[in-house]
Amino acid sequence: MLRRVMGEVFEEVDQVAKRRGLPLLAPWLLGPAPPNGRDLARAPVGVAQLALFGASLTVHRALSERFGPPDAVVGVSFGEIAALTAAGVFDVPQGAAIAWELGRILTSSCPGGLTLLGCGQAAARGMVSQAGGREVVVACVNDPRECVVSGPVDQLRRVEKSAAATGIASARLRLPFSSHHPALGRQAEEFAQVVRRYPAQPMSCAVLSAVARRPYVPGDDVPARLADCLVWPAHVPDAVALATGHALPGQRVRLFEAGTGSALAANARRILKGRSVTVHAPLADPGFSW
Repeated sequence: MLRRVMGEVFEEVDQVAKRRGLPLLAPWLLGPAPPNGRDLARAPVGVAQLALFGASLTVHRALSERFGPPDAVVGVSFGEIAALTAAGVFDVPQGAAIAWELGRILTSSCPGGLTLLGCGQAAARGMVSQAGGREVVVACVNDPRECVVSGPVDQLRRVEKSAAATGIASARLRLPFSSHHPALGRQAEEFAQVVRRYPAQPMSCAVLSAVARRPYVPGDDVPARLADCLVWPAHVPDAVALATGHALPGQRVRLFEAGTGSALAANARRILKGRSVTVHAPLADPGFSW
């Protein structure tokens, strides 16, 4: 079933890839030698974003077939495009085109980088200040013990050295750009104008934003809210709280990571420790029952 759904989703995604002169993803991903992360990183600009977007929509559609439509979808950073598409605000080719445009803007005009730190946001801010990272900001709060900082590469290096000196784990993300940074206002406006080419349709379910830290509501300026992901931080704990709070009293709560890995699922488990909430990362769990 998963392979069939992936073929259906990437047939639509490849409409965008073909128009942009990019390699078609369906034959590559479903072929005998599918690409890994390094292969996608070496591919032309936008290919990785189309692959990640399509993977998220594949998991969403497959889970909807298996368990029924979701009560809510959560958008975290780049995943907000897929979340809005899953909720019917955009169709798949439109969502894929928006994902490609974001990839183009990020790689062409958002200098800097992103570093994962094994500490909470208060400790991260203290470390940034101590290291002299004046232009480094907390970009994403993943859970109480993990966050991502964004800024110029030279200042990120100083933060990483400070982390090592204090025994805090750090890892530079393999992304050649910064994001969730207040200096990216011009890029955010450019992206908002791109998104305005695709009129938003009514949502089929609630869309919860980790950047806005609230649900989308009727009357929201969807292009502006998506563009906020370039300049505002994302807060996964708030998004998880919104998702669990969205359930009806007595309703069993199950959270599924609609992506290729399990990082967000691990964050959610730490956030929800002690709560009777089930968290799954389907593509990372070979035993997951589709």
